[in-house]
Amino acid sequence: MYKLMMEWKAVALQLLWPQNIDSLPAWKLSLSRMLQVSFAVVRDFLEGQLTLRAMSLVYTTLLSLVPLLALTFSVLKGFGVQNQLEPMLVNTMSALGDQGAEIARQIVSFVDNIKVGVLGSLGLGMLIYTVISLLHKIEKSFNYIWHIDHERPLGQRFSEYLSVILVGPLLIFSALGMTASLMSSAVVDVVSTVPMMGFVVEYIGKLIPYGLVIIAFTFIYIFMPNTKVKVLPALIGGTVAGIAWETAGWAFGTFVVNSGSYTAIYSGFAILIMFMIWLFVSWLILLLGTSIAFYCQYPGHLGVGRKDKKAISALMTEKLSLLVMFFIGRHYYRHESEWQVGELANWLGVPLHVTQEIIDKLHDCELIIHTSEGSPPYVPAQDMETLSGKQILEAVRSGDEEGGVMPWRLPKEPVVDQMMQATDDAIEQFMGQQTLKDMVIAGLDDELNAMDKSNLSEKRI
Repeated sequence: MYKLMMEWKAVALQLLWPQNIDSLPAWKLSLSRMLQVSFAVVRDFLEGQLTLRAMSLVYTTLLSLVPLLALTFSVLKGFGVQNQLEPMLVNTMSALGDQGAEIARQIVSFVDNIKVGVLGSLGLGMLIYTVISLLHKIEKSFNYIWHIDHERPLGQRFSEYLSVILVGPLLIFSALGMTASLMSSAVVDVVSTVPMMGFVVEYIGKLIPYGLVIIAFTFIYIFMPNTKVKVLPALIGGTVAGIAWETAGWAFGTFVVNSGSYTAIYSGFAILIMFMIWLFVSWLILLLGTSIAFYCQYPGHLGVGRKDKKAISALMTEKLSLLVMFFIGRHYYRHESEWQVGELANWLGVPLHVTQEIIDKLHDCELIIHTSEGSPPYVPAQDMETLSGKQILEAVRSGDEEGGVMPWRLPKEPVVDQMMQATDDAIEQFMGQQTLKDMVIAGLDDELNAMDKSNLSEKRI
């Protein structure tokens, strides 16, 4: 039995992580990548952090939902479409059945009781702060999934969050209005009379809700993390999460219809409990979708879980530091677009958190600077003609001493000191005079020589 299990495990690993990946046909490569992403998402789910963060977002949503809708209501009221708020909530909570309509009516009644105009400056400030705190909580959960330790600056947070809160509802209702107008137009009515086309129009009408949810999720995956998210990974995550959310809504609605025993047990609390469970399922699906987007953008993390994180060796730190400085210096020398952390991680083929640690180390040592806020691109902070390889190594080797670990307090052993001095002398001899510019030019010469050899081989063939 044990031998059979080991054989199945070997087959599964071979299927997940094929050796000659470049020689695989496109469909096998796509299948392998889908299995890898699925494996990584399930692994993250089983670790429990996504579940805990979804639970935390449920609590924050309960506190912030009414203030958020109050701000949305005040914006929609200025355009005369505030009466559409309750139907939209009912549609969103359709998974709760008749109870969803009841919850929507209760929420709208709470919103009606909030008079933004009579709250005063302090009350309005607290209202906005509650909404901002909800979005901040969402950003922190997304940043955790994307392995990002830096949050948006406070000013940027308020400006971007408020712009989404104020503009987002208008875009949503505009999209819903245009969709409804398109589906009820005379052209669609005429096309629907055609036997086969009527089926197509009906099918498209059923797919439109999925499309709107996918677009909304894709926008959230691009906007919320404090990093540059590419459209294709966000779209993949949004598609999977959108389909899962709509499907989960149908399944949850079926469960609610057949859950009369819960109503008998919990009585009036049954509606609240069902609402909280649906919020939890919705947040969990949203977090799993952004996890899919993350792994699609950074496949180097597929085989590395958070529990598998280990400190890299000193030798690997030095080599990665030199590589990072070389690539940043080469792009700067060529006047190409600056490197960002995610692009460097993909180019180096190492996990994002490892590249981020190297970047932070070089930035703290003032060897590189970032050129913008948020998820910034990096450029050399010193003149490439004077920055030597020895300085780079000395910078990344320093600054790790903590507490009472001080070099001058260590025991004096001549043999050890001589070995350390010999190492320093060798570094000085081979790297003391070689600058970052020399490294970049040498790398460019190697590229030209490789291209010349390749062209010569093609001519001989």
